[in-house]
Amino acid sequence: MSDRKPLPGKFVWFEHLSKDAKKAQAFYGHVLGWKVQSFPMGDQTYEMIFAGETMIGGYATPKTDQPSHWISYISVEDVDAAAKAAATNGGKVVEAPYEIPGVGRTARIADPTGAELCPFKSSSGDPADEYASQGRFFWNELHTTDPARALAFYEKVLGFSHRSMNVGGGGTYHIVSRGGVDRGGATSHLPSGVPPHWLPYVFVDDPDATLAKAMKLGAIIQFGPEDIPDVGRLGGLTDPTGAVLAVMKPKPPQNRGD
Repeated sequence: MSDRKPLPGKFVWFEHLSKDAKKAQAFYGHVLGWKVQSFPMGDQTYEMIFAGETMIGGYATPKTDQPSHWISYISVEDVDAAAKAAATNGGKVVEAPYEIPGVGRTARIADPTGAELCPFKSSSGDPADEYASQGRFFWNELHTTDPARALAFYEKVLGFSHRSMNVGGGGTYHIVSRGGVDRGGATSHLPSGVPPHWLPYVFVDDPDATLAKAMKLGAIIQFGPEDIPDVGRLGGLTDPTGAVLAVMKPKPPQNRGD
């Protein structure tokens, strides 16, 4: 779309990586109402996720032996520069920068604690910020062993700033933002044995019903449904392929990007 502009710091795409994409597609179709449409990409096809009429992500097969997971793509001005900055600030380049013909340029990086993201530069600009609706991604949360170290990394690599708040029980939650827009959060809450990761959040109108349906279809409920005062009602699940996702009905509206 010609009216799209780059929005560095915005999470613009979410990809489900699994060796059993059909199982994931069936699960999310029933639980979140997502549709799938195949698009040709060279000699392969890519299966796009649609929430209503909007493309929000895709399904792909992992290139390594990593277990099923979600990977988030974040808009940057320069993918190569972001990858270089990651390598020189204690992180790692997991997958070197490469072109996606007709789409843009991307790479895959890991922060110093091991959480991975894909810096991405779209060839057509980024979708405008808007308040989220049913089935749409709207938040992304870093769960890490060392928030301070990770936040310093993302400040240098992605240009994030952050502010911290007490959330009870001595815990601290960090909001990351860029250009005055909140884009995600960071927390030290990490279950034993779970590696650091970014956890995408999907807007749902009824978290309780969504989680109940997910459980009936083979998901494991990781937390919730529960209320966070002044934030919203949420819960987390592990889908039948092993990928973790959060669902939430937020209190409207906050300055949170899309």
